[in-house]
Parts: sequence; C-alpha cells; structure tokens
Amino acid sequence: MERPMETSSGLFHPSKIVAVGLNYFDHAKELNMPVPDHPILFLKPPTGLLGDGQPIVHPAQSREVHYEAELAVVIKDRVRNISAAEAPAHILGYTCANDVTARDLQKIDGQWTRAKSFDTFCPLGPRIATDVDPRNLNIVSRLNGVTRQASNTREMIFDVFRLVEFISGIMTLLPGDVILTGTPPGVGPMKIGDTIEIEIDHIGVLRNKIAGAEENRQSGG
Repeated sequence: MERPMETSSGLFHPSKIVAVGLNYFDHAKELNMPVPDHPILFLKPPTGLLGDGQPIVHPAQSREVHYEAELAVVIKDRVRNISAAEAPAHILGYTCANDVTARDLQKIDGQWTRAKSFDTFCPLGPRIATDVDPRNLNIVSRLNGVTRQASNTREMIFDVFRLVEFISGIMTLLPGDVILTGTPPGVGPMKIGDTIEIEIDHIGVLRNKIAGAEENRQSGG
C-alpha cells in the first residue's frame, strides 16, 4: 500500500522533523568515529520541506552543499514514552528523504542548525509506503545517474523502532511528524544543475535538481 505525500492543503505539515546523526555502522567506519551509545539527535525546520521533482535551492552563502540519503518515518498519531515493540502501531509509513546539508557552514559553526535548516533542505517523497519492513531496505543515492551511496537499513546502529522509543521518551510526537534515520557512507557535494536521486526498496525514487538562489528568485520560488 501507499499514501500520497500531499493532502488537500498541499504537502503535509509536521510539527517537527527529528533527525539522527551517525546511525549507520558503515558510515561510522568511513568517518573513523566510535559507534555512539545512544542516538544523536538534531532538528530540521518544517519550512525545509520539499516535494519530489521540486528544486533544491543552493544558498548563496554556502559553497559546499551535500546530499544525504535517508529513510524517513512518518508518525501516525500522538505518542509519548512508547516502547520499541509498540512503535510499529504508531507509524503511518515510510518515505525517501534527503538531509541536505551546507557542509562548509556546519564546519564553521561547530553545530548543525544553520547548515541543516535552509528552505528546501528536506526533500521527501515520492510517496509514503505503509507496508514495508524498515529493517531491511536497500538505500541508494545517485548524483547525475552515478551511484554515490549504497547500503541497507540493516546497517543502522539504532533501528527505526528503537529510534521511535528513544525520541518519544524525550518529546511528544504528533501526527505527521517526521524522523530522519541517518545516512549511510558516501555523502558528497552537489552543484547547481546537478540532479540527485534517493531510491529505497518498495518506496520509489525521490528526484530533485539543484538550482541557484538567484534562479529560484527569478522563477518566483
């Protein structure tokens, strides 16, 4: 089964987007970093949401914008302090995500808020799949048709249900809230004019082109 990404009022509006850093064993190995003993969380603003086929705007203040292929979890109802065993009953479904990041600004700031929060920096799509097992899905990113990331969600350090348990123990999750579950190895830069694709088994392909800020302003975006 699948659900459309759009509602009668347009793209759905989560109250928050909770993202997880360093959540793939192979990514930790790539970065030569220790495996964390608990999920590393940060937030992306809902104003960053972008649909399939819409342009990611490369902000003028950044010179190094990266793609990060991720599995996204969409929450079905209001939850607080639920267990991993209870989590599946409270998940609406899953979709592809790109945790777009201004890597140079991340390095300058020493934290992640500005680098992760530009408008258009959270593409989601193309649909919400409601009947997949999130613990064994191939996840791939392709830049201009060339594969850059290729892994499987079984490489996650903390699986989807453990993430929902952990996050719901910190904050109340509301219907439509999104959890980004981390990226596998192979992240890298995108340039204006590039096309980035995120593909996940049984969900589909999220495809976005990179546009310049001036180009987007002239087009009325």
